Amino acid sequence: MARVTLDLPDKFTFITRMAVRVSDINYGNHLGNDRMVSLLHEARLRYLRKYDFGEFNVGGVGIMVTDIAVSFLQQSFVGDDLTFQVGITDFNKYGCDFIYMVTNESQDRVIATAKTGIVFYDYDERKITPVPPVFYERCAPDQVLAMEE
Repeated sequence: MARVTLDLPDKFTFITRMAVRVSDINYGNHLGNDRMVSLLHEARLRYLRKYDFGEFNVGGVGIMVTDIAVSFLQQSFVGDDLTFQVGITDFNKYGCDFIYMVTNESQDRVIATAKTGIVFYDYDERKITPVPPVFYERCAPDQVLAMEE
């Protein structure tokens, strides 16, 4: 089976750091794949908070994850300080992709790359909704220009 490959953005617009905790370790004595997904979720939430959003309030609507892909390149262990670089790409009418590069800076190595596809979702109406203009304005102003052209 072919390995997952992800196209990384030209630039990442957000960086956050998190330490690998003992509760993140699996029976193989390294960072578990399920815990990596949780760490990516936390990185996405921190990204949204940077722009004064939350998962249930981005211009009056929420977000919903539609897909996820993680490519593990190296192991990570208890006490490792990981850097999560986050960018957004591949906009469509209803959403975009969050792209991540996770590195262990002290060892100068990439631990994983990942993406989560999201759509904007009106939880009251229970339906997807177009990307809110305020999301473009705060998070991807270059996309606003591209959308207007």
